[in-house]
Order: sequence, then structure tokens, then C-alpha cells
Amino acid sequence: MTIKERLEEDIKQAMRDKNQPRLEALRFFKNAVLILEKDKQIVLDDTGVTEVLAKQVKDRRESITMFEKGGRADLVDKESVELSVLEEYLPPQMSSQDLSEIIRRVIEEMGAKTLQDKGKVMGKLMPQVRGLADGSEVNAIVENMLGSA
Repeated sequence: MTIKERLEEDIKQAMRDKNQPRLEALRFFKNAVLILEKDKQIVLDDTGVTEVLAKQVKDRRESITMFEKGGRADLVDKESVELSVLEEYLPPQMSSQDLSEIIRRVIEEMGAKTLQDKGKVMGKLMPQVRGLADGSEVNAIVENMLGSA
């Protein structure tokens, strides 16, 4: 079952269960996928849907942080519920140890030595770990490895 098929089934189930917060989060996710498909005039596969999902999750985390700073507990709760629903669809995230090993291998393959090589390393690395690791974590590890090299 593809992610889109699972999403459709979960929307139907949320309607049957009258679970409004879950239903809203699922519809918002589905809408984000449909908008991207219409804009680019393509049909997204699971990889593309996962990229949309990762962006949605990142946006929710940023919103939660901002609402906490603003003292808006009501909106923090709403965003947290939506975040937990969306995280059900994310593939398991790669451990830091596995991620470091992949980064080390790419750096060795490319012969990267300094931070000036970071762009080349990231360009080769991100397609391998997209959806499996947070981009900011990847960036931090690459900078650390190239900075200490």
C-alpha cells in the first residue's frame, strides 16, 4: 500500500471515528501533496510524498517553537497533535552512528578535505539520506568532519 493509499484509508477511518484533530491533520497533508502535484503537473511517488511529509513535519516543529515563545499553549497543543499524526507516516529515521558512517564514506570517496568541499559532499550525500535523516543534522555532521579533517 502506497503512502497516498494509506492516507486515503486513514482519512476515511478518522471520519468514521469522528476524530476531528486527526482528520484535519490528514487532510492538510493530503492537500499539500495535491497542491505540489498540480503545480508541477506530476504524480508523486512514495519518495516525493515523503519529502512533502518531511517538510510538513519540519514546519510543525518550527511552529511549535514559535508558539511556545509567544506563550500560545492552545496553538502548541494543536500543532503537537498534528505533528504526532504526521510522524506516523515518516519512515524510521537513521541513527546518528549510521549517518556518520555514510557521511564518512562519501567524504572518503570524494577526497573532501576542507569545508570548501562541503557543497560537493552534501550534493552527493543528500539523495542517499533524504527522508531518512534531518538535513540540519547531516549538515552539522559534515561540517564537523570536514572542519576537523
